[in-house]
Amino acid sequence: MASRAQVLIPIGIAAVIIGVVGMLSIPKDVKLEQTEFPRGIIKIDDVTLQVQIADTKPLQTRGLMFQEKLPYDQGMLFIFEDQGIRSMWMLNMQFSLDVMWIDAQGNVVHIEKDTQPCKSALETMTCTFTNGNGEEAKYVLEVTAGFVDKFGITENSKLEIISV
Repeated sequence: MASRAQVLIPIGIAAVIIGVVGMLSIPKDVKLEQTEFPRGIIKIDDVTLQVQIADTKPLQTRGLMFQEKLPYDQGMLFIFEDQGIRSMWMLNMQFSLDVMWIDAQGNVVHIEKDTQPCKSALETMTCTFTNGNGEEAKYVLEVTAGFVDKFGITENSKLEIISV
């Protein structure tokens, strides 16, 4: 049953979530409970990760929603066509994340540690994170909370894409 703050309306090719922050369109071809992502391998400093690739709008919208865990040797890499200010939201997340914004040259430009999931659609504004320091990003890397501290990742760290 939908609350007043969130209404899910199926409309032909998409479902629309209307909530506190406005409308979010989730294309119908993105199953909410199970989505297969392309896979790739990256390195951040000396740490090699297997990553799920979110390089299309439907996959970026879906992100890690509903996934129950993410081991330290895995992550999700969002790849955008151009650099910009990127907002990442934590609705329907099951665990906390460390989030890194990375420019086109592979430089980490901003880090948010231990980002907490939204508990409801009403909290979407408080569980949305951005590279608010004004540094534009072409990539966003999401990993399990604690990864940044465990592996000493900083804003001087560098992303290397091995295969995507």
